[in-house]
Amino acid sequence: MTRSIPSTLCAIAFLGLAVSACSPVVATRGNLADPDRLAEVKAGQTRREDVAAILGTPTSAGTFDPNVWYYIGQKTEKVAFFQPDVVERRVVIVHFDEAGVVKEIKQLDESNGQDIEMVDRTTPTAGRELGFIEQMLGNVGRFSAKDTKGSGPGR
Repeated sequence: MTRSIPSTLCAIAFLGLAVSACSPVVATRGNLADPDRLAEVKAGQTRREDVAAILGTPTSAGTFDPNVWYYIGQKTEKVAFFQPDVVERRVVIVHFDEAGVVKEIKQLDESNGQDIEMVDRTTPTAGRELGFIEQMLGNVGRFSAKDTKGSGPGR
């Protein structure tokens, strides 16, 4: 009877470890704007400084128009060794007028995204490809201890 209690406890501990190993790891990247805080920003009322205080500094400002701020963020879940799944992705675009007051707030999510097909081409380079042995032994004998004045090739 006493032998079964330790083995039962070991089995329960092992089962607990196995279940906890399968729990997802949640990661938030970027600035995922909180909807409650975003509701505090009102078009025509909130100034640029107030937006920075409420939402934080933007992820990016417009390249061609500094009166546009972007808040970009996503939340992912990863289980064990599998690829992470995107749970939530959101982009908030805040447009300011010339006086620095919010003109428009726009929210984008996964439904606004587009899949981009990756291209598997490689760019050709001039010259020839070196093998492993050529790379390892390529510089053997190129430099000598006698050449200390820096007059050798490549200097």
